[in-house]
Amino acid sequence: MAISRNQLVKELEPGLNALFGLEYNQYDQEHAEIYTTESSDRAFEEEVMLSGFGQAKVKPEGSGVEFDRAQETFTARYTHETISLGFAITEEAIEDNLYDRLASRYTKALARSMAQTKQIKAASPLNNGFGTFKAGDGKELFATDHPTVAGQFANELQTPADLNETSLEQAMIDIAALTDERGLKIAAKATKMIIPSALQFTAERLMKSAGRVGTSDNDVNALRSMGMVPGGYSINHFLTDPDAFFLITDVPNGMKHLERAPLTTKMEGDFDTGNVRYKARERYVFGVSDPRGIFASPGA
Repeated sequence: MAISRNQLVKELEPGLNALFGLEYNQYDQEHAEIYTTESSDRAFEEEVMLSGFGQAKVKPEGSGVEFDRAQETFTARYTHETISLGFAITEEAIEDNLYDRLASRYTKALARSMAQTKQIKAASPLNNGFGTFKAGDGKELFATDHPTVAGQFANELQTPADLNETSLEQAMIDIAALTDERGLKIAAKATKMIIPSALQFTAERLMKSAGRVGTSDNDVNALRSMGMVPGGYSINHFLTDPDAFFLITDVPNGMKHLERAPLTTKMEGDFDTGNVRYKARERYVFGVSDPRGIFASPGA
């Protein structure tokens, strides 16, 4: 349905002083703090987790070498979605407007809608990672029992807890204890914390205070002095749980944003009606290959 003069009554009246409602500032590109962006040229992409070998064994004198076998363990699939939105303006509405070029104003609104949709899509794996969003191994993205060839690993606190000194320190300990598919320890570290806006003041005190937070002791703030989260924290305003927090780790091939077609806009006129139509379109997907690339707590 095209935007007609019926929706633009006040814009057609002399004496209008200002148009407002489309000039708000917006949160943009917050997904870049979570995901590594890569380009894609297929309808879907697959990334395969490989297991290496287990611990080497003691070979008794005169006996043969024990052989191990590497294998594929699971496949993470990224299927692109097409995100699009458009609008149309009648020929008469364009002719009779007295104040502003409708196309310019509403094209900006269209870009704003596309940008906000992208941030909502980007936050979805985190918002649903404790339930409906699955990793390639079939488990929820955040779980204490991700299956491996050798057993299990956790990328979620064993005991859910709100963000505080104790829970953040425990997360650092758990990340350092992560193992690969064959149970060998990996040198994983947290690089950045992602939080909802409700936790920004708690995070600031935890990350910036020289001493321990909320105590009368003169103890050093170990998290800060040891540089445990070198990237600090970033606020994501599209997270829906006010007490869940997330830690991006330095494990490669973790959270990924695959871009199939960048944002493009097009316009065309209709010969019969004279309406002018505008469209924005892009294709992308947000997901995860190795769940070890992120660690989380859903809060208490």
